[in-house]
Amino acid sequence: MTNDPIELATPVPSNDPLNATVDTPFDSALSERYLVYALSTITARSLPDVRDGLKPVHRRLLWAMRLLRLDPSQGYKKCARVVGDVIGKYHPHGDQSVYDAMVRLAQDFALRYPLVDGQGNFGNIDGDNAAAYRYTEARLTQVAIDLMDGIDDDG
Repeated sequence: MTNDPIELATPVPSNDPLNATVDTPFDSALSERYLVYALSTITARSLPDVRDGLKPVHRRLLWAMRLLRLDPSQGYKKCARVVGDVIGKYHPHGDQSVYDAMVRLAQDFALRYPLVDGQGNFGNIDGDNAAAYRYTEARLTQVAIDLMDGIDDDG
């Protein structure tokens, strides 16, 4: 036995299918892997969950508002504060997408039971946009509190 680097680097044949090399055309491998990635992204982020009808960004917003104690009996807080907490702690994406999700949760024409009680211009049914988040304030509705009831219980 020599210390020849080529001889040492020769792979040991294995019958393990997970270590096998498969020759696949690059374009078909790329399209297959991208499809798997795209479907996992759509199911994880874009589609609302069957259990509560919320997307991850909505759940993160409600959780952040709960931690800020924005109960219906408390005062309003600036939406900029809520959006900043969500981006900083739970949802490292653009602030506008988080604020748009928050606006939708406050619109009574978008949801049957709004989960956010907004104060200020949160848009209208005609398609006018909401005011910037530095001008609006929000707190949770009683429906949101009821939705999150028991979330801290074990079991």
